[in-house]
Amino acid sequence: MTDPRLTPADLAAVEAIMTPADLALAAAYPGDSGARQPVHTVYVPADRVRPGLTAEYGAAARAALDEHAPDAEALARVVGADPGSVGDVWTSLLSKLDDEPVEDLRIDLEDGYRGHSDSEEDADALAAVRAVAGAPPPFWGVRFKSFESTTRARGLRTLDLVLGAALESGPLPDGFRLTLPKVTSVEQVAAMAEACGRLETAYGLATGRLRFEVQVETPQVILGADGTATVARLVHAAQGRCDGLHFGTYDYTAALGIAAAQQSMDHPVADHAKNVMLLAASGTGVPVSDGSTNVLPAGGREQVRAGWALHFRLVLRSLERGLYQGWDLHPAQLPTRYLATFLFFRSGLDTAATRLRAYLAEESTTVLDEPATAKALAGFLRRAVRCGAVTPAEVTDLTGAPVAALDDLALRRV
Repeated sequence: MTDPRLTPADLAAVEAIMTPADLALAAAYPGDSGARQPVHTVYVPADRVRPGLTAEYGAAARAALDEHAPDAEALARVVGADPGSVGDVWTSLLSKLDDEPVEDLRIDLEDGYRGHSDSEEDADALAAVRAVAGAPPPFWGVRFKSFESTTRARGLRTLDLVLGAALESGPLPDGFRLTLPKVTSVEQVAAMAEACGRLETAYGLATGRLRFEVQVETPQVILGADGTATVARLVHAAQGRCDGLHFGTYDYTAALGIAAAQQSMDHPVADHAKNVMLLAASGTGVPVSDGSTNVLPAGGREQVRAGWALHFRLVLRSLERGLYQGWDLHPAQLPTRYLATFLFFRSGLDTAATRLRAYLAEESTTVLDEPATAKALAGFLRRAVRCGAVTPAEVTDLTGAPVAALDDLALRRV
């Protein structure tokens, strides 16, 4: 037998090269934090936000179902889904609309809020935050004006006022969100990180408490002048404060010269941008969100049903492409948001659970899953539970493991 010839000194030489790289990699790509990602963000202009808004959205969604699809079979026909599958989630769907119709509410003081004076914006921002802070949904926050030169001062003032109003109700909740729109440069993200640090000092908050989402809606954020994917640099320029990358469907497609009639979430240029975003965020722990459709389920019966069918198809399409969050702009979009989400996770439940059970038990099957795949299977089941599509008891029964064990596996704490 040949003895190895490398000495501890040789290993130390390799470690000297690799240790700094290992530390840099761990810092830049810390992996999934384990935090819940909402399935959607509902945008509401600040001057339309009032106390009880989320309950109103749930009631309006239920009313739309009562009028246009009062039972599971009717809704299945509208969206082209299997009636039996819709029937299986019908009760869960109605309960979701009653108990938690909005997972993430964004008070909009940017594109959806126009034609207001500075004094009106001050008043509307304060009133909207106070209206939500008393009884907030799991996630909520504001989208203020961008850091472009013409709106930067206004955006910072709004951000300052909003933070002060939010803190009137007590400590900031974990689900508090800030959205930086129309980002065109790495410097804007660095400036937002700087502003967050200064606001933390001004309001006596812990360093790093304020985090923000970056809205990706300009071509130069996807492909910079130097030929690189600027969005990848944005994530790291946020200094650990980036809470998400959100795609802006219509600003982005319009900037590429796509005709208005063809601007949509499923246009090839939109798919390309979102694929780059997924690549840029992979391993960083930063979630990616799709945008919205501007075809609303509103008006007469045919318009509502056509809007539902389109929205259902687009939500399901996003989920299939690894985009587990999107935007909703109308209360009647909530039924198809949750229907598509519930059906997506339930359709993959048995397969994911069976494969994970075999992996955990080290059983021999026709599918040989590796640790990375097991991590993805566990992540799928965790999302299914958190959005309400599946109960913890179902997952435990099917996998033979408690949900906490799946958390450990999905986060690589095995």
